[in-house]
Amino acid sequence: MTSTTWRILLAFAALLAAVPSDAARCLYVSSYHSGYEWNDGLERGMDPILKGRCEQKRFYMDGKRNLDADFARAKGLEAKALIDAWQPDVVIAADDNASKYLVLPYLRNAKVPVVFCGVNWTVEPYGYPYDNATGMIEVGPIEPLLREVRAVVNNARRGVFLSAAEMTQTKEFEMSRDKYGAAGISIAHTAVTTMAAWEQGFLAAQKEADFIIIGNYAGIKDWSGEQARAFVLRHGGKFTVAYLEWMAPYAMLTMSKIADEQGEWAAKVALMILDGVSPRSIPIVANRRWDMFINPRLLGPSGHRLSSEITRKAVKVEP
Repeated sequence: MTSTTWRILLAFAALLAAVPSDAARCLYVSSYHSGYEWNDGLERGMDPILKGRCEQKRFYMDGKRNLDADFARAKGLEAKALIDAWQPDVVIAADDNASKYLVLPYLRNAKVPVVFCGVNWTVEPYGYPYDNATGMIEVGPIEPLLREVRAVVNNARRGVFLSAAEMTQTKEFEMSRDKYGAAGISIAHTAVTTMAAWEQGFLAAQKEADFIIIGNYAGIKDWSGEQARAFVLRHGGKFTVAYLEWMAPYAMLTMSKIADEQGEWAAKVALMILDGVSPRSIPIVANRRWDMFINPRLLGPSGHRLSSEITRKAVKVEP
């Protein structure tokens, strides 16, 4: 036996020993795809907690690269078939598509326990809670960003929410519209599907709005981060804010939700359920943590000034 073969056998033995043969089965259903920043953060939070405690399978619904509802429904059916075949002891359902196209039609009050996470703002469209489900809602930092917009932009009255044209971004816009509206500020949604349309929307907002909320680009199939960074450097001027870490290179101020927090919470609750705790007895909660970023190269030429507290605490990023 060669040394290489021996190392492979040892590695395989270690893998088998890591999860007992009678371990519980944990199925992770992602609304998105492996390699998407938010999804990878969820898995980064989950994996250390579930490792060695249950046998894991992952199913990706690929909902950012494929926005069609028929595609999402087909993926929901595929995930349901996997559940029927593999019989997991708990399902972790991440983000809205998994709840809309899998949990609501097929798993509501079913035998298998469900832990959802990443559902944006409200669970009302999916009818949670169920007897077999609990979860963590994903809430964006609208009010903290609104306070900074009002502090930085004198007499702000009009804003633009610039994002990809997809379901999650529509929910984010509607919540922003309501919160800003209560403060006497109107928000319009520029929802786009191409890089060229994003650039046109950004230029139009420079003329029409007092500030811009930079939403998610995921869903813009020809998106180029390098092109977008150069574009906002060349054409930016109005105050820009964002709420996702990977959008920080394109905004002056970002207060971002933390995907790891959602994954950590979901994994810990999944283990509680495997230990016998009823899902219905675990309250649905919202995320509690934010990261903060500022972009000095965008802020400097704009003339906008942030508070010394934010400048001191925030991570500096470069476009």
